[in-house]
Amino acid sequence: MTRRCLVVRGGWEGHDPVGTTDSFVPALEAQGFSVVVHESPEIYADATVMAGVDLVVQSITAGEISADAVDGLRDAVASGTGLVGWHAGLVAAFADSLQYAHLLGALFVAHPGDGTGPAGSPAYRDYEVTFTPEGRSHDLTAGLADFSLRTEQYWLLTDPGLDVLATTELVPLEGDEWARPLTMPVAWTRQWGRGRIFTTTLGHTLEVVRRPEVVAMMERSFAWAAR
Repeated sequence: MTRRCLVVRGGWEGHDPVGTTDSFVPALEAQGFSVVVHESPEIYADATVMAGVDLVVQSITAGEISADAVDGLRDAVASGTGLVGWHAGLVAAFADSLQYAHLLGALFVAHPGDGTGPAGSPAYRDYEVTFTPEGRSHDLTAGLADFSLRTEQYWLLTDPGLDVLATTELVPLEGDEWARPLTMPVAWTRQWGRGRIFTTTLGHTLEVVRRPEVVAMMERSFAWAAR
């Protein structure tokens, strides 16, 4: 039986919502998903449509969403629809909606940097991604080795309902306001009713999205999260 995947994308173009989501369509189709793309989150408010969606892949940075659309997404996930995404596409979407943040259990608040990143993205850092004991055995991340990269490092506010698969240490540099290294989640799952959620903070550019580790996590998450 063919499963249906709804790709919802938009927001800030600097995160290349079209290019990044398009890069995963072949893998989705190879896994047996029928892929439908929408450029607005207001599709979530259509209960008839959402009842037939097995997986949502969202990539929307910032953006606005109506209360009806948030309710529709929450209801769909609670009923079994999977929700996955990367970087700002999930955790920096719809900052004005507390109900959306409640669904995710995580909220982007900053990406401190050393000022040496590329034009338009100075908040770059060199950092390590370390898989947790749970991550080393979880279907989404088993067999993946710890790795290092240089890109944005996210500061998140999170709730206790996340099952964290990978973390990073946000180490204070000269001039930073916090006094000691802070452990931040990089990849996690979350159960919401009958639905499953997966996200990673990695993915500021298409180059990072296409890193083997990110590709592996995302492609595994499609079947894992889907109804």
